[in-house]
Amino acid sequence: MFIKRWNAENGYRQSLIIGLPLVISMLSSTVMTFTDRIFLGNYSIDALGASLPASIAAFLFMSFFFGVVEYIGVFVSQYTGAVQHDRVGSALWQGLWFCVPAGLILASLWFVAEPLFDLGGHPPAVRELEVVYFRILTLGGGPFLVGICLSCFFSGRGLTKPVMVVNMAAAGINIPLDYCLINGIGPFPELGIVGAGIATVCGYILPAICYSLMIFTPENEAKYRVRSAFRIVPALFSRFMRFGLPGGVQFFLDMFAISFFVFMVGRLGPVELASTNAVISIYTLAFLPMIGMSISASIMVGQAMGSGNPDKAAYATKSVLHIALVYMGFMAILFVVIPGPFMELFRTRGEAGADFSTVVDMGVVLLRYAAAFTLIDAVAIIYLGGLKGAGDTRFIMFFLGGTSLFCMVLPISLLNHFGMMGIHGPWICLLVYVSVLAIAFMHRFRKGPWRSIQVIER
Repeated sequence: MFIKRWNAENGYRQSLIIGLPLVISMLSSTVMTFTDRIFLGNYSIDALGASLPASIAAFLFMSFFFGVVEYIGVFVSQYTGAVQHDRVGSALWQGLWFCVPAGLILASLWFVAEPLFDLGGHPPAVRELEVVYFRILTLGGGPFLVGICLSCFFSGRGLTKPVMVVNMAAAGINIPLDYCLINGIGPFPELGIVGAGIATVCGYILPAICYSLMIFTPENEAKYRVRSAFRIVPALFSRFMRFGLPGGVQFFLDMFAISFFVFMVGRLGPVELASTNAVISIYTLAFLPMIGMSISASIMVGQAMGSGNPDKAAYATKSVLHIALVYMGFMAILFVVIPGPFMELFRTRGEAGADFSTVVDMGVVLLRYAAAFTLIDAVAIIYLGGLKGAGDTRFIMFFLGGTSLFCMVLPISLLNHFGMMGIHGPWICLLVYVSVLAIAFMHRFRKGPWRSIQVIER
């Protein structure tokens, strides 16, 4: 059975050929985020406490535009499956035109940063750092979106190695720059969390430059019209918005639920906030590579649907799911067996680190929650990728919106209102949230209404 699925079209082998470079790409992004928080944790506990709420809040606003722009990958994959290569360049440009107003809107968030973080109720020292970090990250939102859009030219066609190389190059610049700018190493000034933000934005700009040099060549123009098809095509842009906007809303709602979770935990105290920040940073080691496999599922499903073969799409999704379950199961074991060493990575240097033992103790307990929903999360995110690749974005948007409201926002708000807001309550809500999504997406995919959805024109 294993050998048969390994060699089959859209089987394990093809899933890994497409998915592994995306996993490595996501690991590069994870390592950048992870080391960023380790450096900040070593710098000061306030900087560590401020980094996650600020970065999640920034990505919350980016997430809507990210969810829309990344849907260009589905258009590219379906045009590739349908052998309509001359439409690829036009699809890419619709996404690039969308990035222009999106980047301006994100930059304008500079003016709402202070009142936004006043709502968090965090200590003044932490709030001040949150505002600064948030402003820098949102200023870099435009280049970030352009890089995501341009990467779809490769990933949508199943050519994921260039994406891997560019992301590894971004990590190779970001990590040492991060360390130098935070701590003031060599000729660099000591900027703390400001330095972390500047290094991250540099990591956003580099991919946009690299992809531009790789894409807009005479060879790609001849086959894909990457230069000449630069105009907005109303019919294609409208179709892009029809499927992409629900994807953006879905991603925003998901990030809103997680952001709300982090902000409410921050109200419990600095230990609860720091331990939650550390555990979520650790969990990204498992979660973000699964984003890569989810994109792989979307690509394979998109190409199969573009060629008019939904059975191949279903087969591809199951292949990717099996691989995801093996990886997430391994990570769950690590979280249970060696939680202490993971947490110790975030220990603050010097005398400030003496109080970190309480953060470690609480983090060990929270890592058990993370271990509990690793496999559940794998099911949710892979079926989500399959549904997006087929164009079933409206169902995802409406269901995820309702689930985030009734499993996260309302329960956590009620726990806070009635004074029952211990550390376990929000984490249990998060576990229920992920479980409900996994069951719903699996049922929707197996039921099969996505088989009749038409994303591209015939």
